[in-house]
Amino acid sequence: MSTSPSTVLVSGGASGLGEAVARRFAGDGWHVVILDRDGDRARTLAAELPDAGAIELDVTDSDAVDAAVAAVVAEGHTVRLAVSCAGIGPPQRILSKRGPHKVADFHTIISVNLLGTFHVLRAAAVAMAENEPDEHGQRGAIVNTASIAAYDGQIGQIAYAASKGGVVGMTLPAARDLADRQIRVVTIAPGLFKTPLLGSLPQEAQDSLGASVPNPARLGDPSEYADLVAHIQSNVMLNGEVIRLDGALRMAPR
Repeated sequence: MSTSPSTVLVSGGASGLGEAVARRFAGDGWHVVILDRDGDRARTLAAELPDAGAIELDVTDSDAVDAAVAAVVAEGHTVRLAVSCAGIGPPQRILSKRGPHKVADFHTIISVNLLGTFHVLRAAAVAMAENEPDEHGQRGAIVNTASIAAYDGQIGQIAYAASKGGVVGMTLPAARDLADRQIRVVTIAPGLFKTPLLGSLPQEAQDSLGASVPNPARLGDPSEYADLVAHIQSNVMLNGEVIRLDGALRMAPR
């Protein structure tokens, strides 16, 4: 029996929530593979971790995702966990002073957030289906990232909310599809977290956003997202569920 560590794939793993997952699992002794379109940043992070690799790719390219995951398996790694964190969310109203919502922009957000998540899920499931069951009879777990915008989409979030709502909607049928392969699927719907996007705002703006969270009244730390991923990985009864990670926040229209 191989004693090599299990492998976790992290799309969007070069920054933000994905980086936190990569760091957490590397610290727990896993082999980490960072999938990110920012290849330089992914390689820099991988070099900092004890056992990690980086693959530059765009999650909207299903062939590239398939090839990347197949290459990881061909190198002898056993993929036990895949975490999808790649996502974008530029705001745009259906109608504004600049005119109607650009159709191409809507398609782009859906392609990255929804189709990209499906591409990673699909490729990871192919790899995991070939694994020997672990001590719990499981072959692997897939964790997707939605957003509370799937439920509380704000003004200007029509595309983002639709894409994340699609991720929420995929969760249960994906878990049911893969149940006979002993592969679990769980989605996390984060609230306001201190990712590079929010971290780039002035401190006053960050404090104001954090104060809108009921308890704790602050922005979430990416390490708290990674903690939940680690719990999902270890708790085999978590399956087919969407977990809000938001400090009881329900977002206002704007």
